[in-house]
Amino acid sequence: MFTLSDDSPLGGRVCPRAAAPELTALVPRIHRTAWPVWLDPGPRMLRDVLELCRLQTARGLAVLCWLARGEAPADVAWLWPGRRLTGPRQQLMYAAATAVPDPVLGLVVANWTWVLDTRFAGQVVGPYLAGTAYPDDGYTAAQATVTLMRIWERHAEARPALGAAWAACRTVADWCKAAELGAAYGRAAPVFTYPRGPLPPAAAVRPWIARLLRLDT
Repeated sequence: MFTLSDDSPLGGRVCPRAAAPELTALVPRIHRTAWPVWLDPGPRMLRDVLELCRLQTARGLAVLCWLARGEAPADVAWLWPGRRLTGPRQQLMYAAATAVPDPVLGLVVANWTWVLDTRFAGQVVGPYLAGTAYPDDGYTAAQATVTLMRIWERHAEARPALGAAWAACRTVADWCKAAELGAAYGRAAPVFTYPRGPLPPAAAVRPWIARLLRLDT
């Protein structure tokens, strides 16, 4: 649940209300995924990373939808398997992404476009995704960080997908921080976002990104 404020010169801001503990407990768990810890030059690893990006983007948007609505489905077991999204699991996650309110989805798009437009992107995306995926294993997190940073540097075609995974997961975490601040200080606190950048060329955006971020509407 959230309210909207129009604080010039910042423009419209999304201010979440206090979130139920059962919702906030989902947030660190969705960050955990099996990012690779070594750089395999073959095409299979890149395909696996792109699939993990799709999974993490869909997961993040599903939980963001529930935070915005103030409730989650009774059964969320389908959220946790790390295998490729297909069939009913994909339908459930995509349906939740479709239900994210426009102002809330705008937070994700702002973060996504910003990270694709900054020269420090690899240093932002890699450490965040790896560190939150392996919070209790610094050695594995460090290896995954290096791997993701190298993928960003060497595979430009993977950047929009990595950026989408980062933006979705980062926005969910920042939503919870804003809700905590609002509850602690008794006043609305907006969700932090980076400044929105230009949209990348349509040819560089995979269909699942365009669908989940509603870029065609």
